[in-house]
Amino acid sequence: MALPPSDADARRANAPVICYPNEGLPKPDLDLYRRARMNAQKTDEVLVPARDAKCFEVTAGHFFRITSVEGPQVGDLNLWNREDLSERFYSGKTRALHGTHLTTGERMWSSFPHMRPMATIIDDTLGWYGIDEYGGSVHDVIGTRCDPYTGNLLSGSQYHHCCHSNLTRALADHMGISLAEAEPAVHDVLNVFMCTGFTRDTGQYFMKASPVRPGDYLEFFAEIDLLGNLSACPGGDCSSEHSSDVAACYPLLVEVFAPDEDALAGWESPARNGYDRSHGR
Repeated sequence: MALPPSDADARRANAPVICYPNEGLPKPDLDLYRRARMNAQKTDEVLVPARDAKCFEVTAGHFFRITSVEGPQVGDLNLWNREDLSERFYSGKTRALHGTHLTTGERMWSSFPHMRPMATIIDDTLGWYGIDEYGGSVHDVIGTRCDPYTGNLLSGSQYHHCCHSNLTRALADHMGISLAEAEPAVHDVLNVFMCTGFTRDTGQYFMKASPVRPGDYLEFFAEIDLLGNLSACPGGDCSSEHSSDVAACYPLLVEVFAPDEDALAGWESPARNGYDRSHGR
């Protein structure tokens, strides 16, 4: 442990600076989206079984809702461009732009070189939660996904119904490809309904019992054609452990809604990022 220098307190006192001030981000037209949502008709639904995952598709300009049913349950969400799996959700940049947890009016951004909004959150029944006394909040983009590799590293286990494996199986089944082909496309997630943060003393990622209850939902507007994949985490409400056959787990419901044909008059799906990709050459 290095000894603190004489000016340690002064160095610690330096004020923080926001890395990516987001006032310049394109603002979603939530009023337009919500008007379009009012008369939208349900076109599809997928019930994601406990400790498993299912894929779903959403057309640009349509809506999808993830709802807790039967009992408190968190979910791990992957998103891709439906026509191009190389464009996928970029949790790290989403975190840099919006913060550690997402809520209404914030967006899920796609990977380089595309970097554009994939989906916008238009309604969040847990928006009241805020940040609690432990620094915890819901819908995080700081965790990755429970996976068999970390489980094997820490405990020597061979657990196959963690979210990474669930998402891999579901994508392989949906696309008609092998597990080996599907696995590299699975990526860091939006932890829907999960309540998480970092400990103040050690800076470790923590989880606590989710405040979600049956009937709570998170609803999105699809900015581009989407392929979604949702895992109902084997940790249930993540109050004690994940990657477990012991925790109480419940299904999650995904519903897709189509607005009236003229409800989004003037709206256009966002173009890919305008950087010229010359990289200084």
